[in-house]
Amino acid sequence: MAAYNPEEQENIEELKSWWSTYGTLVIVVIAAFVTGIGGTQAWNYYQRQQVEQAAELYDSLLQVQGGGDPKKISDAAGLLMEGFSGSGYASRAALISARASLDAGDLQTAKGRLQWVLDNSKEDELKDLVRLHLAAVLLDEKKYDEALRMLETRHGESFDGLYADLKGDVLTAAGKVTEARAAYQMALAKMGGKGTYHNIVQIKLDAL
Repeated sequence: MAAYNPEEQENIEELKSWWSTYGTLVIVVIAAFVTGIGGTQAWNYYQRQQVEQAAELYDSLLQVQGGGDPKKISDAAGLLMEGFSGSGYASRAALISARASLDAGDLQTAKGRLQWVLDNSKEDELKDLVRLHLAAVLLDEKKYDEALRMLETRHGESFDGLYADLKGDVLTAAGKVTEARAAYQMALAKMGGKGTYHNIVQIKLDAL
């Protein structure tokens, strides 16, 4: 057994006393730190796996989209929407499915897909775009009041012209010519300058 001088012995006793008081706390802190590192790494790995799987399903959807079968497109999109609802891939899959349903004349399914994006997407610009599509569907269904409520929803400034233009279309269809004219004038003001779309809106206004 090693022999210690009085000073060394005193230091050892102090260390033992300190460890007796704080040793358990030190172990707990170290364990929590190590576990935290491991938990973070595990979570990051899980997140990467989720993104990769969602990307693979989205690629599969794009391949199915080429076939033009709305049922197959809907099924492929549904896998993304159910399994990876929080990803940007899911929202875009829902849009692809909505477009396929619209092309097939299935307005109800299209509306359901578009509403899903509004309820689940975290991207404001994408939701602004979806409201335009949904309002257009409501216009086709002659649900003018619902379409107008959709277009009056708060949206990004960059969409002002598009929203005003479609609002003009809805009001024109509803027979509200004066209000439609004001909406088209607003659309022209928001678009600013000349361009193909600007000219189209001007033609609509002149037709009134």
